[in-house]
Amino acid sequence: MPTAQLMLLMLAWIVGLEQEDKIVISETRTNQSMDLVGSILNFVVPPASMVMLAFAWPTLSFIHALEWFFKTLNRDNMENKVVLITGASSAIGEQLAYEYARRKANLVLVARREHRLWGISDNARLLGAKHVLVMAADVVKEEECRRFIYDTINYFGHLHHLVNTASLGHNFYLEEATDPSVFPHMMDINFWGNVYPTYVALPFLRQTRGRILVNASMESWLPMPKMSLFAAAKAAVINFYETLRLEVRDEVGITIATHGWVGDDINRRNFMLEEGTEIHWKEERDQVATSGGHVEELAKLMVAGACRGDAYVKRPSWHDVFLLYRAFAPDVLNWTFRLLLSDHGAKPTAPRSQPIEAAGSPPRRAIAFSPASPPPPQQIAK
Repeated sequence: MPTAQLMLLMLAWIVGLEQEDKIVISETRTNQSMDLVGSILNFVVPPASMVMLAFAWPTLSFIHALEWFFKTLNRDNMENKVVLITGASSAIGEQLAYEYARRKANLVLVARREHRLWGISDNARLLGAKHVLVMAADVVKEEECRRFIYDTINYFGHLHHLVNTASLGHNFYLEEATDPSVFPHMMDINFWGNVYPTYVALPFLRQTRGRILVNASMESWLPMPKMSLFAAAKAAVINFYETLRLEVRDEVGITIATHGWVGDDINRRNFMLEEGTEIHWKEERDQVATSGGHVEELAKLMVAGACRGDAYVKRPSWHDVFLLYRAFAPDVLNWTFRLLLSDHGAKPTAPRSQPIEAAGSPPRRAIAFSPASPPPPQQIAK
């Protein structure tokens, strides 16, 4: 190779090394600048935001009051509208059915426990419901959700409100669980039991510019001991619907109800055996009770909020203050809970929660809501 070509190659190699060094130096300086900016923002933004929020709070409260008044004057008239309620055999689902019945809506009641739905349907008709359909289905199965949504559309022709209330609670420390096979069932019922009906019903709700009413919980952002799986599932539910709210914009309304413990079946900490026999647990609920209120009052607030078009229904509303502590002073909130729950929330030295089999049933492995046999065809309460 001629000397001139060799010199050119060496020169090009040296220039390339210099360019690489410059790029590395530039990236390093950029990263350092970004780190510096991030550190400054971490120090400045939180206190500045608190000051801005303090000044903006009165104005925002006034705007929200005007919005509430305007929405109240223009709330939905549910007479002859079609409302589908999942988990309708539970206490909150039952009371929601009665509230919609008082507004003369047409109801579709969906639950696994069909025998309970018939009594609820009779009461709903007495309260003013025009037509009531009863359907046995499992909301954790997409094909069954598709069936009861399509049956509703085939019968009524449209759907205005989808009310998701199916929930499964628990009251045990994670380490107390002797059979972790129940864990997926908790997520199935509390999360996928909301996603599947919503996914199938969404196109029909768009047609009527309808609304989804969701039964969530304050435990999604204010975790309590012995509720780890339930709190995680409800947090997933709220984030799912908040994201969906951005996707559907104003075409479908979404109302999320967050509340404390109420007089609901979920409080009794019920589980199911493989063959469907109900069991209970020895230990009564021993943690500090939260102020959720009576289920009838909560149902009234939820339906009123949904008809008004509220984004959230909160009971009690003063729980909102804990969001600020969770975001800006989490240690204060944690210390407070440790003091309040010092006697109740301490981890036991030995498992205390043992399942009690239903009377007269042979020993069987306890799981949560095992899959049921295929539901019967659609039935109509006349």
